[in-house]
Amino acid sequence: MRRNIKPLALAFTIVAGLAIGIALATEAPSAPATDLKLAPDLSFSDDSSPNFPIEGKNLADGSLASDHATVIFFGTANCWNTAREAERLVQVYPQYKDKIHFVVVDLWSPSVAQRGLIARYYHGYIPTIAVIDSRGNVLYDRAGETSGDRGDASNLQKLLDSAR
Repeated sequence: MRRNIKPLALAFTIVAGLAIGIALATEAPSAPATDLKLAPDLSFSDDSSPNFPIEGKNLADGSLASDHATVIFFGTANCWNTAREAERLVQVYPQYKDKIHFVVVDLWSPSVAQRGLIARYYHGYIPTIAVIDSRGNVLYDRAGETSGDRGDASNLQKLLDSAR
């Protein structure tokens, strides 16, 4: 049985379908990464950790804040340097979570929203930290750990203090 659909109803159905399709295809949360914590079973001395070292909410975010500085963490699983720097980031997170916009990028599975950040701020080495002030100025964009000692977050803390 064929039904007669009125043109306005058909147009509404098409527009609604397109809107839902676009929403599902676009990963662009506007909220920063929150509730950051270390993944379980990380190794800080070899590359045996199969999981990305940071867990949390809104990890697909790829936006820069306009009212706060933004820190972007780039890394992967199976990298003890990434795990050690992730430990530092998670250590300072509680102190800065209301003052700095956190973005966490798993380079093995970035969100669509994060691809522009990778193109602009990631230079091929992990871990990489980029800090951008609220005006869009790059204050720091370097690969490698921010300290040579495990658990020492003092350099990262100074960097985040200078960005506020």
